[in-house]
Formats: sequence, C-alpha cells, structure tokens
Amino acid sequence: MSTPDLEERRESRAIAGGLDPELVRNPYVLLTPGPLSTTAGVRTAMLRDWCTWDDEYARIVQDIRVRLVQLASARSAREYTAVLMQGSGTFCVEAALGTVVPSFGKLLVLANGAYGERMGLIARRLGVSHEVLRFPETEPVDPARLAEALLADGKVTHVALVHCETTTGMLNPLAEIATVVKTAGKRLIVDAMSSFGGIPLDAGELGVDVLISSANKCIQGVPGFGFVIARTHVLSACEGNARSLSLDLFDQWKTMERENGKWRFTSPTHVVRAFATALDELDAEGGVTARHQRYRANHRELVDGMTALGFRCLLEEGVQSPIITSFLEPSEPWYTFDGFYTALKKRSFVIYPGKVSKAATFRIGTIGDVHPSTIRALIETVQGSMRDLGAAVPVPSASPARS
Repeated sequence: MSTPDLEERRESRAIAGGLDPELVRNPYVLLTPGPLSTTAGVRTAMLRDWCTWDDEYARIVQDIRVRLVQLASARSAREYTAVLMQGSGTFCVEAALGTVVPSFGKLLVLANGAYGERMGLIARRLGVSHEVLRFPETEPVDPARLAEALLADGKVTHVALVHCETTTGMLNPLAEIATVVKTAGKRLIVDAMSSFGGIPLDAGELGVDVLISSANKCIQGVPGFGFVIARTHVLSACEGNARSLSLDLFDQWKTMERENGKWRFTSPTHVVRAFATALDELDAEGGVTARHQRYRANHRELVDGMTALGFRCLLEEGVQSPIITSFLEPSEPWYTFDGFYTALKKRSFVIYPGKVSKAATFRIGTIGDVHPSTIRALIETVQGSMRDLGAAVPVPSASPARS
C-alpha cells in the first residue's frame, strides 16, 4: 500500500536520477475532485515523448483498455469493451450520450446536482429526446420515483445517472437504481467520473450498459483523456448514431479495435503513459478495495477534524461519499471563501469552492495521493489559518442551508 514514506522514497529516487527537485515535488496538495495530487511516479512518467504510431505506445493503449474493463467487471469482462477519448470527462459524457442514444430513443436524466443537470444540457444541445427527473441537491435519487417515471413514459429507452455527484459529495444508490432500470428493460448509462477506481462496483453484476470516467479522478492520473466502458453488443449497435464527428464513440472504438489501439485523432501520449503508471500504482496499493479504504479513512479524519473546529457538513453521513465533502460556510465576519482559500494555499493546501445552489458551501476532496496524515496536517493548517484570520476556534456557527 502506498504511504507518505513510500512517496518520499519515490521522490528521492527521481531526484537521484538527475531531476530537479522542484519538478518532482508538488508545491501544494490539491484537495479537489480532480485534477488531484499525483505521485512522483505518475508525474515523471510524462517526461518521455511518444509517437502515436509506435507499436510500443499502441501496446500501452491496448493494455489500458483491457485493465479498465477488468476493473469495471472482473466477472463479466468478456461482455465489455473500453474506448479512450481525448478531452475532459465531460467530453466522454457527451460522446456517450450522443452516440449511444439513437435518433428514435429517449433519455431520462436523473439529476440531483450540477453534473446531472449538465447531462440534460448536453442532451438538449445535441437534440437528443430527453426528460430530466430532478431531486433536491441534498437528497439522493429516489428509485421509487424513477420507477413511477418509467411506468408513466413508455418512450424512454435510456436512463442516465451521476453515481457520485460532486456538487455536494452525494453518493447516489446505484444498485437500487440499476435494479429499477433493468426491471423496466431500459439501458443504463452511469457517469462514474468521481467514483470509478475509488469505490468498488461491478458493472456486470449491476447491469450497467455504459460507464464513463476520466483519467484524473480516482485512478489518480492527470487530465487529458477520459474513457467509456460499454457492453460490446450495445456499442456495436451504435453505428451512425453520433451527432458529432470528433465525439463519435462508435468510430473511435472501431478504429481502436481495427488498428490495434490507434486513436482517430492525435492522442495525449504523455497523459496516457502517466495513466498506465497510475494503474500500476493502483494495483500496488491493493486495488480498488484498498484505495476505497484509504479514501474512507481520509474522509473520516476530515469530518472529525473539521467538526472539532466547529464546521458543519452539508450532507448526512449516510449519503456522503468519501470523495469530496461539502461544508457549510461560517457566518462569522472573519470568513470569506477567497480569504480562507488564500490562507490555506499559502500553507500548501488547495480546497474547492462550493457549487450548491441553495446553500453557501465550500468543498474539500479526499482523493488523489492523499493520506490520513495529509488530512491531519490540513486540520492543523485550517486551525492556524483561522486564527490568523481572526476567527474564534472552534467556529461558533455555520450558515444554515437557504430554502
């Protein structure tokens, strides 16, 4: 399992190999939902140039595709295929929605945050027939309401869900939702952007048809590409569906299959190589189960420490993911997000602004090359920063959610 001491040894080896220490060490810890803090091994993997046509590079791409499918469903790996796509995770969401849902289909988007709403916006821009079934941001998607909606609208062919809604840190009940969707005979598309690789799941057992994630999330690579893991027979039926040339998921898949890992357009070679290293490091840590345990330990340290300082979590613990946590902003005169953010960044920690529409919040991520000792150091830094800003410690109150 990776530890801070192991990371220090990695950095020492890289420095001994002639690298500038400033290129190896991060100036601060990114406590965000991605991009996130990566290891020295991942960063140094990007120091070599690669040719997109080279057989060695093609083998790396093909190996990544195989390993992603195995991570998604070890028991049903033969049923799935993986497609890598240039761009951010949203590019992959758009590629999937624009390719998988045919012109005669209808998409039902389940939304309880900004990223569910974004899927609805993508569908609207692409001209995909769709409806958005909305839930409060501080409540999980309700499988019973989904069942009612599917019963009421027989035209729906596909259902799309954000597994971990990082607007709040909400972990939606994927297993229960999948059961409803499969019982109704619909296709299930899961945005697992912030959960894949960090929260155990088996796409085959759940009946997920399309799963979407990104290089710079729980697998702990760097930004530059995302990926779609789909049932092979589902993707093979999508020829001609795409509403975009560059985001044609079917054509990208067929090219990778036919030409041994080649991308249709220039691929982010350095990022791909770094991702291969990140997969190796995931294996060395003990796989998704071990990483999930570390993320949970990080989250526990964070909540306990911030609560002791007087901060309040937005969500109830039962629906909170170990990926990112929203805290209610203090209502005290000392606090502004910009001031708090700057004070922490000066002390080598970077947090995230809030994104909730009906509550004043800030967010702290617990994924990436982050360990419980990192979070304990953060809590000490928060306490010192608060005192420097003139705060009483612990905080006497936090802003209530606005109705």
